Amino acid sequence: MNTQPRLSVLDLVPVRSGQTSAQALAASLDLVALADRLGLERYWFAEHHNMAAVAASSPPVMIAAAAARTSRIRVGSGGVMLPNHAPLVVAEQFAALEAIAPGRVDLGIGRAPGSDPVVTSLLRATGPTADVDRFPQHVTDILSLMGPDGARLRLVSGDVYDVRATPAAAGTPTVWLLGSSDYSARLAAELGLPYVFANHFSGQGMEQILGLYRDGYRPSEEHPEPRTFVTANAVVAPTSDEAHDRALPQLRQMARLRSGQRLGPLETVEEALDAQAAEPADGMIAQSIESMRARWLVGDAEQVAGQVRDLAGRYGVEEVMLVPVAGSRAEEPLDATPGRARTLELLVEALKD
Repeated sequence: MNTQPRLSVLDLVPVRSGQTSAQALAASLDLVALADRLGLERYWFAEHHNMAAVAASSPPVMIAAAAARTSRIRVGSGGVMLPNHAPLVVAEQFAALEAIAPGRVDLGIGRAPGSDPVVTSLLRATGPTADVDRFPQHVTDILSLMGPDGARLRLVSGDVYDVRATPAAAGTPTVWLLGSSDYSARLAAELGLPYVFANHFSGQGMEQILGLYRDGYRPSEEHPEPRTFVTANAVVAPTSDEAHDRALPQLRQMARLRSGQRLGPLETVEEALDAQAAEPADGMIAQSIESMRARWLVGDAEQVAGQVRDLAGRYGVEEVMLVPVAGSRAEEPLDATPGRARTLELLVEALKD
């Protein structure tokens, strides 16, 4: 087992108080350029809708922008929420991205909607979407459509009709299935596809689900062995105290989400500390924060480097995908995220030792 795991990034494009979407997107594009320079393995963008603290709603757009800002890092989705989209549209978008950045594109596919029921209904009413009950078929359709040979449809008349995502594909994005339950793990194993468990969102049952994936894996031509890695929320700072302060805005946001409270943009570090001081120490938010904090990687560089090595060793993986969730201080630039940048810089340096 490699004691120095490769690092990757999952970016939700966080939006803090007083920050515009344009500033948040600019900060994330600077971060992907930094990740490229630091030698990280891959950089994925999430898909979430109608959330004031998240500007990641269109992974293909962000991937195209990220590809233009980078030269070697893999770029992709973590993930495209397939029920929101027609499979052919997804295939065409990612086949085009593969043509833009050959050999560097990952298509991570999820089965959840990435939104609340109202927005899910709006998506289904206003555009082409996919039936969630046909998820396995749609995944295999996308695989076929993106390949050089395309897919063949048999019409009612009996004629065969050829369909391709691009006229002359020279390569195919790597498809990953994503999930937080055993459904996608079993499907990925059956189809011979790479799989990632959403540990950064729900860490329950990860060991069992990864075991189901590995034990049930059916080798495919492209992936003869099962492929997976571990995701984790991470904050690294020069001191442990600073790291815990910078983790607080995202911890409080997740605690409010899980308790059904109204959500707004992410608090600054100062706003989060003031709000925490005004709340009961044994209240619901405080208890939720403590429960989540135990699973996050928060501390100085040496502490988190050790946690990353332990995490990789425990689950038998050679790659850890970080969700850099360090909050910003009020005086820091609105078009940058110094806390998230320092998380990557400090951790990469510590893992060299």
